[in-house]
Amino acid sequence: MQVNTRKILIASVLGVGLLTAGCGSLPKESAEAESQRPRGKQEGGGAVPVDASIARTGVLRQEPEYTGTTTPFRTVSLRSQVEGRLLALNADVGDAVKQGQIIAQIDDALLRTAQNQAEAELAALKSEVARTRAQVSNARAEVEKARAQLVQAQADSQRQQKLVKEGAIAQQTAEQARTESLTAVQVLRAAQEQVRTEQQAIAAAQGRVVAQQAVVAEAKERRSYAKLTSPITGAVLEKVTEPGNLLQPGNEVLRLGDFSRVKVVVQVSELELGKIRLGQRVKVRLDAFPNQTYTGQVTRISPAADITARLVPVEVVIPNSNAKIGSGLLARVNFETQTQARVIIPETALQGGERDKETKGQGGQDKGRSASSSSSSPQSQPPKRQGMVFVVKQAGDKVTVTARSVTLGDRADGNVEVLSGLQAGERFVTRSGKPLKDGSTVSISAISEQQS
Repeated sequence: MQVNTRKILIASVLGVGLLTAGCGSLPKESAEAESQRPRGKQEGGGAVPVDASIARTGVLRQEPEYTGTTTPFRTVSLRSQVEGRLLALNADVGDAVKQGQIIAQIDDALLRTAQNQAEAELAALKSEVARTRAQVSNARAEVEKARAQLVQAQADSQRQQKLVKEGAIAQQTAEQARTESLTAVQVLRAAQEQVRTEQQAIAAAQGRVVAQQAVVAEAKERRSYAKLTSPITGAVLEKVTEPGNLLQPGNEVLRLGDFSRVKVVVQVSELELGKIRLGQRVKVRLDAFPNQTYTGQVTRISPAADITARLVPVEVVIPNSNAKIGSGLLARVNFETQTQARVIIPETALQGGERDKETKGQGGQDKGRSASSSSSSPQSQPPKRQGMVFVVKQAGDKVTVTARSVTLGDRADGNVEVLSGLQAGERFVTRSGKPLKDGSTVSISAISEQQS
């Protein structure tokens, strides 16, 4: 009698243990869903409770998001080029300005006086040139007069020489006429030399006029510096001085920003730098405008990284045609890559021996391969491995599963890429209460993803 009682107790303990182990093999969610089913239907139907999901495409690893601050495409300092007191300043911080717009006025009294003096000196030099030209005209008239006298003297000398040969006049009279002819030659040469001298004087006077014209132009240019004009179209970022202050050449008055485009500088890890190139398209979101995404471009990659953090400054420029984006806004930058979207499933969906071979046969090496593939170049192909999933098929009220061999790609964060064998939109088993086989009848848990 005691032996039989002991056998009954042992059988009871083993039964409770087997029941507990069987319940433990179910996933928590499936177990809860199974407990909600009518007990009689569960035991009599023989359907294996499973969790199911719908296959969707996506990117296994989301590209990192970088934050930066918007700044003007370029910043220009408006500075004084002359000495003087600032009389007026017609712009304040935030005001929009256009290229060539007069923004400030500096006292130009001294500059105006200097210009007037230069112009007076120019007028005097021009008068000197005119006077010299008149002297040249007089000298040329003297040349013509001396030439006429020379012709007359030479004619008289020839006539006198002829009369001397005929014995009509004395030799002395002929010599006197010849002397007068030679004198007329000397007078003509002197008059011609005077013309050349006056012409040289004109050239020198004209040179002084040209030099003085440059002085007048410089004086006018310096006086124009008294009016400070905007060199760009943009907005006033900072006002450095106030009207009434004395300015020296080089003193800053305003700081202007060009907002036709906006620049964002982000710090990129050296591990991600290989994926970024000049001219690459970039998606930029601004917290100030959460419903809009801007498309920018990489315009500069710094050749120098921070020696402590190993971060490299990358400059991104985005358009701002309506001048809506200002300075100092928080920007979130995502670099577009050529990563192809694939079907992504959780690793728990891998069933049967293939999954055991992947996880147990390779162990830590699989994780190491995934980690190394994340830092590889975009051109590297993910390792191809085989696995098996169960695809859900429904015919009326009967739900079955079909074993499907799939080619696996990279893995990360508990998910795996499916390169082939499973299409987007197909329903597959993610967890099962019991081992499945091809054609097994299953019951879909309440927490499973439902097809629309």
